[in-house]
Amino acid sequence: MHQQNTLFIGKVLLHHEELPSTNTYAQELLAKSKPIEGTVISTFRQPQGRGQVGSKWESEPDKNLTLSVILYPSFLSPSQNFALNKAVALAVRHFIAELLPQQVVKVKWPNDIYVGTRKICGILIQNSLNRNALASSIVGIGVNVNQTIFSKDIPNPSSLQLENGKEYDLSSLIPLLCQHLEAMYLRLKSGQFAILDAEYLNHLYRYQESTLFQRINGSVFWGKISGISNSGQLLVNVEDGGEEAFDLKEISIAAI
Repeated sequence: MHQQNTLFIGKVLLHHEELPSTNTYAQELLAKSKPIEGTVISTFRQPQGRGQVGSKWESEPDKNLTLSVILYPSFLSPSQNFALNKAVALAVRHFIAELLPQQVVKVKWPNDIYVGTRKICGILIQNSLNRNALASSIVGIGVNVNQTIFSKDIPNPSSLQLENGKEYDLSSLIPLLCQHLEAMYLRLKSGQFAILDAEYLNHLYRYQESTLFQRINGSVFWGKISGISNSGQLLVNVEDGGEEAFDLKEISIAAI
């Protein structure tokens, strides 16, 4: 593994030949000890990766980055947990944009990373709360790197190699990702909430663009994303209606 040029994220890097899920392994570590903040658990073979709300994350062995980072954001109250989501999504977005400087790289709410209209990365953050603060957070990140063939069940996947034709050394990408994560996390820790909010909207997929959405009941409507609530709900100005707030899985972009 390559040297980490960071203060704490990735200074402890626990790399495994194979793990069912790096997030699950991180949960097990936290259950029996307190790893130092910034501990990274990584593997290039993760057969049971997880996405949002029980969905699976497909990753061909030895082709992609799959890792988890343990953080202790006790400076955030439980009601501010989506601020961490924003910081992490922006960090990963900057990481992808640095590797694909000619491409348009966006954050698709809440925290997928898109190149054009194609998904290249998924993020799953699992928080443990105490009464007044976030006690710990496990930040799971899956980046499609060298994979070029995907299951037909995945509607719009992409990878770094598909986007620019290059094959990457996976180990060499981890330090760069850790640098971007640490930079954004320190901005969050220093209280730059308004700046991060504005940057998140600036890079938000389909922000203020007329879009056909689908509700969880199957009905469709036209609207424009107008913002994000403090609790992380997607705010949409509905055509022929007012502004509505949606939780994860309550709304999706409809296929045309």
